[in-house]
Amino acid sequence: MTVLILGGTGEARALAERLQSGGTEFVSSLAGRVRNPRLPVGEVRVGGFGGADGLAKFLRDHRIRAVVDATHPFAAGISANAAAACAATGVPLLRLARPGWHGTAGSGAWTWVDGHDEAATAAATGRRIFLSTGRQTLDRFVGPLARHATLVRVVEPLDIEIPERWTVLHARGPYTLDGERDLMREHRIDTLVTKDSGGSYTRAKLDAAAELGVRVIVVRRPVAPTGTDTVGSVTAAAEWSQRR
Repeated sequence: MTVLILGGTGEARALAERLQSGGTEFVSSLAGRVRNPRLPVGEVRVGGFGGADGLAKFLRDHRIRAVVDATHPFAAGISANAAAACAATGVPLLRLARPGWHGTAGSGAWTWVDGHDEAATAAATGRRIFLSTGRQTLDRFVGPLARHATLVRVVEPLDIEIPERWTVLHARGPYTLDGERDLMREHRIDTLVTKDSGGSYTRAKLDAAAELGVRVIVVRRPVAPTGTDTVGSVTAAAEWSQRR
């Protein structure tokens, strides 16, 4: 049996290690949006499939017997394509999604919003903003925050024009509590904008914000495709894959 892991996340890499150690054949697929990604063990393909139809063709051509969608919680397009392709081909699909931050310590004091436009409007009431939402949605913040002192942290170089008062920091996690605390103090941040990525990998900024009294704005996760079984741990995903 060959399992297709749709990934790029830490959970996807961990799942690849579990399947390899258990003797399950698999191939990992990365979208190719990061120039120097952390590669999982085993066979890896990089690049898009060409939508749901292209993914369905890949599943048939490569005799894929199960798919684990371990992409980022905000990779809604890829998840939708996976659901459509698996429904068309009859290939079992499992969603591996790290638990979100809703309901965790301090989350009740955060400002929760339904999208990046709403987050930008809410952030504009602050003075010194820390944007930690990724580079793909930064264009939604340029207008509302054009005159704000804004710190932007990204992994890849930006491909859009940014306001003069913005500062760009290129860095890749995981991040520490001490480092996040020092960063917010250095830039005198009063408002943090992030999205509900979940897990512990980038949690430190939220804990630092709580310590410093920084307001937190969180973008809720997009709605997952209906009818897709979901687990929150690598162990559960590995057991599902091996049973298939």
